[in-house]
Amino acid sequence: MADTATKQTIYSIFWLYRADPAYQQLSEGERKAAQASFLAALEGRDRGITLRGAYSLVGLRANADLLLWAWGADLDAIQRLAVALRQSGLGRHLTQVETYLGVVSVPRYDPEHAPAFVTGAPPKQYVSVYPFVKTSEWYTAPFEERRRMMAEHGQVGRKYAVARERVVELARQARGEATAASSSATATATEPGGGVLSNTVDSFALGDYEFILANESDDPAELKDMMLALRAVESRRFTALDTPIYFGRLRAPAEALAEL
Repeated sequence: MADTATKQTIYSIFWLYRADPAYQQLSEGERKAAQASFLAALEGRDRGITLRGAYSLVGLRANADLLLWAWGADLDAIQRLAVALRQSGLGRHLTQVETYLGVVSVPRYDPEHAPAFVTGAPPKQYVSVYPFVKTSEWYTAPFEERRRMMAEHGQVGRKYAVARERVVELARQARGEATAASSSATATATEPGGGVLSNTVDSFALGDYEFILANESDDPAELKDMMLALRAVESRRFTALDTPIYFGRLRAPAEALAEL
């Protein structure tokens, strides 16, 4: 788990791959050997790099089959992992469709709105990842006006998001720590919100986009409902771009590779 109270920079990266047609022409034994080489590279990564998840996009997106989401404080180690994956047996049969790189920053409008992944809360079964760019008019508007609009955005989003107290509790449970005296069932029944874990990182100067967003849920319809509701908030007028959207199903890494 990362300590967000420190000055340490945390990077979050999303790698999107498509299996080349020639990969399907390999024998079953050759494909399994290629997968084993890729898994070995993934498992041999620097200990400071956390794999948030491997996601299968097969049948869910026409131009991508696999999503890997990793994060850590050492960007060089992240890049070394990318090289090791690319040079593995399977990596030679994958085309990298997109890379989204971001940095965890102190939230501008709500200091408590940190990405869920840095708390240690377990990943959900589905993820929706996309880039985001604001219009230039957004940045020239007064800060207080922007904060007011983002407060409305946050109020709508909280109807669908896991409550912050619950996120902390989920992270503690994942680490095997004792939780609050009330049971998780009671907390879930009384707290507001839904089942979405939100993750936003800054991408200024690191790529073509300003932010990278990853929303996680066990219910794809919940992700749709949240994004539809957010279409009606005032800050939406200042959205310049929020596509392409990559939607994937969490798998064990070996399972995700077997589906290629």
